[in-house]
Amino acid sequence: MQWCNLRKTDPRMTVLPAPARRTLGNTGITVSPLAWGMWRSDGSPQDVAVCLHAALDAGVDLIDTADIYGWNGQSGFGDVEGKLGEVLRAMPGLRQRMVLATKGGITPPVPYDQSREYMARALDASLNRLGTDVIDLYLIHRPDVLTHPQELARFLDDAVTSGKVRAVGVSNFTVAQVETLSAFLGTPLAATQPEISPLRIEPIDNGEMDQAMRLDLLPMAWSPLGGGRLMQPKTAREKAVAAALDAVAEELGTSRALAAYGWLMAHPAGIVPIVGSQRPARIIEAAAVIEQRWTRTQWYRVFTAARGVPLP
Repeated sequence: MQWCNLRKTDPRMTVLPAPARRTLGNTGITVSPLAWGMWRSDGSPQDVAVCLHAALDAGVDLIDTADIYGWNGQSGFGDVEGKLGEVLRAMPGLRQRMVLATKGGITPPVPYDQSREYMARALDASLNRLGTDVIDLYLIHRPDVLTHPQELARFLDDAVTSGKVRAVGVSNFTVAQVETLSAFLGTPLAATQPEISPLRIEPIDNGEMDQAMRLDLLPMAWSPLGGGRLMQPKTAREKAVAAALDAVAEELGTSRALAAYGWLMAHPAGIVPIVGSQRPARIIEAAAVIEQRWTRTQWYRVFTAARGVPLP
């Protein structure tokens, strides 16, 4: 009876666990609960260096890029990896402070090629541009339905056994595609990178997050602010979700953006939001999200707004 009364009166009993460092599958590699993404890194290598220092100094050590980043529809393939590589060559000590993730498999204008031969060349090209001997996490960027998953699995296994890659993962793969690829792999997948935000909750409902927990995959959320729509909501649903986040943000003494990150991080799958800002101050501000503590009531309030209908 005393325990029941405590549960009803003490709000601490409903507080969800605080964000902690995550582990990449069974590799033993730990990463910060927040990542910095380089998709929008269109500045100079000096700009990249400033942002990278801001992230690392703030405790954000999972750095996410891809060989396609920099492509403008006509040129620029590999440019962002190249800029990061220039920074790491100039300041080699930074490499030891980060967990480096990159992606391959998009081949404009095909658009995809994940044959064993192409992926081997793509991996070597990424290593060369980044100026490193090993990539901590290598992800297949989008599924190539014309490559048999067994062939892709052979490439990923070779990448790990060769020492060029420490862990492997996928991005934008369906539950079935992850299951099928996993069946052919000798090296277990360590991460998955879906689009997920308070405006795109499908991965919570369609089995992706359940699968991530079952297979011990680290979920890395790209576009955690809904492509900016959370900050400038237009539709009725977007405004409702923004309002729900604002209400929690006021209770937590934080901003809408940080509340959106915190909402993702409170999920038991251990979701790692990828902060896409290229402004050092915003990256440093985002790192404060690890101090947030959500209650179940607050979390479900946002989830209900995202669903647009009451929970059963």
